[in-house]
Amino acid sequence: MKPDLSFRIYSTSASLPEDWDTISKNNIFLSVAYMSILEKAAPENMDCHFIGLFRNDKLCGIALAQHIDLSKVNTFVEDKKSFCFKDYVFGLFTSHTLVVGNNMLTGQNAFLLTDEIATSEALKLLRKTIKELIHIYKKKRIRLNMLAVKDFNAHELPDFKTAGFKGYYQFCTQPNMIFDIKPEWLSIDDYLSDLNTKYRTQYNRARKKAEGIEKRKLTAQDIKEQEQRIHDLYMTVARNASFNTFHLPEDHFTIFKQQLKDNFLFYGYFINNELVGFSTLIRNGCDMDTYFLGYDDKVQKEKMLYLNMLYDMVSYAIKKQFKHVIFARSAMEIKSSVGARAEQVFGIIKHTNPIINLFMPRLFPYFDPKITWKERNPFK
Repeated sequence: MKPDLSFRIYSTSASLPEDWDTISKNNIFLSVAYMSILEKAAPENMDCHFIGLFRNDKLCGIALAQHIDLSKVNTFVEDKKSFCFKDYVFGLFTSHTLVVGNNMLTGQNAFLLTDEIATSEALKLLRKTIKELIHIYKKKRIRLNMLAVKDFNAHELPDFKTAGFKGYYQFCTQPNMIFDIKPEWLSIDDYLSDLNTKYRTQYNRARKKAEGIEKRKLTAQDIKEQEQRIHDLYMTVARNASFNTFHLPEDHFTIFKQQLKDNFLFYGYFINNELVGFSTLIRNGCDMDTYFLGYDDKVQKEKMLYLNMLYDMVSYAIKKQFKHVIFARSAMEIKSSVGARAEQVFGIIKHTNPIINLFMPRLFPYFDPKITWKERNPFK
């Protein structure tokens, strides 16, 4: 690595270089505003580090790393009633995990670079950053067990070998579900006309079921007033997940709205003025990212609320002429039923204990939740 390259680790958004956002303009999830959200409203078991990459003291890359204390979360089951062997072993070997990237999102939100630094050079700097963070936590009497970098496309993986990431196990878990918006779609009616009869019927049935539900766009003040109810609805969904590495704090969405303003959309779903569900969207350039949601289980089943939320997201993205809706992981089959395609994303992971790391090809598949689903094609 050339001696003119260096890195710096920041723990607050206020300390970031003035020109940080000249690079982050291509991804809101690496912007100063979003770093501020992570600083103020990250999950309780997560510490975030913001990384600047420099050539001759000029900022030429930005990155994010997160330390996750998995001992504070019931990873595989929520509200355990009995001893869970898998959870026990997982916590024993992976209590403290360092992720280069964003564990709260799907997609390449790990770093952004200018033309003044090659990807292989940046990755070599990030490898040095990882070593420095291991040292920082060691001084805090915290031993980092797992090191990971996520989420990348297959063609990006050779860069890691070039950069010297040795001993890492390459993994691929649930895909990123991406909805592509055709340029000729100008309204939801154009989308519906491209659906085959079966899925057009599904759409009409879902909309019929949703009668009686009022959808509202909430302000920061509205979100603040509904914080407890929002958190309860969010936790209903989180508890049903097969795998959890964090839980959002109660004020997360309020701070999110305060920081991202119009780039963060929060929709509440009401019956008789009672909040029974919510969905969130983030404007990110030509893409629209879906974020966390929540709902009342009973209402979800009776009103097909989740499916209606997906249709609302598609409708909004078409109306506003985005190019893609990033639906992220989870619920792959129902997302594919509205037209999302599966895109495989990869990561690399390594245990800091070299003996345990030898068994990573067997350990990772054991802990990785297996989800069987059928891909749907709703279009003619």
